Amino acid sequence: MWSLPQHVAFPPVDAERPSTGVRPVEAPVISLKQVRFRWPRAAADCLDIEALQIAAGTTVFLHGPSGCGKSTLLGLLSGVLVATQGTVEVLGRNWAALPASRRDAVRADHLGVIFQQFNLLPYLSVIDNVLLPCRFSAARAGRAAGEGSATDAAQALLGQVELPESLWRRPAGELSVGQQQRVAAARALIGAPALVIADEPTSALDAALRDAFMDLLLGACRARGSTLVFVSHDERLAARFDQQLSLPALNRAVSR
Repeated sequence: MWSLPQHVAFPPVDAERPSTGVRPVEAPVISLKQVRFRWPRAAADCLDIEALQIAAGTTVFLHGPSGCGKSTLLGLLSGVLVATQGTVEVLGRNWAALPASRRDAVRADHLGVIFQQFNLLPYLSVIDNVLLPCRFSAARAGRAAGEGSATDAAQALLGQVELPESLWRRPAGELSVGQQQRVAAARALIGAPALVIADEPTSALDAALRDAFMDLLLGACRARGSTLVFVSHDERLAARFDQQLSLPALNRAVSR
């Protein structure tokens, strides 16, 4: 399970930082070649993927049962993990060729992540949670601001996900599960990231909330041209995506 620290020091939203040097987004956004991953002290690989390519602007549904390596693959795609063998390229960059600090910078500038447990900071207001990516990335803040400000963009997103304005200044920890999910989606989408990764974000929702959330997420990604990789075991959602991928079919380590 990925996690976010509960107490962090925030640089100012407009803080400057050297460019991360990511080339303009070209197809494919994601490219995996002969990728293997093995956890330290493990006896065998948990992932073994010969090849995978995902084009820019595509919405992808990645499914499979628990234990087939879905969260591990998302860790590799986001640069949180580095492959034991092979090449993982995202937005034209090989994660393994970058030091950890550069991976952090590229991730902050160009990736939006929706965690399974949302990982909002409960003591921050809703609006401040949405603005977090802009505090870590001047590039993200600049894209969010457009002709207004990053705060304007955060408010617009909260409006799009239909969170009542009366909740925007409340601590995120006081919100319901469904409300927190909307905040997490707005946080991932602010600044129009090139790649959005969602790790089973609908697992705690009933059918009505799930369907409403999917409408919002898919619509927002398509409107911004963001590539979406959505992981779930709920195959009822698959038809809504441009591409469906079975991780057990891709992962040769599962069949061993």
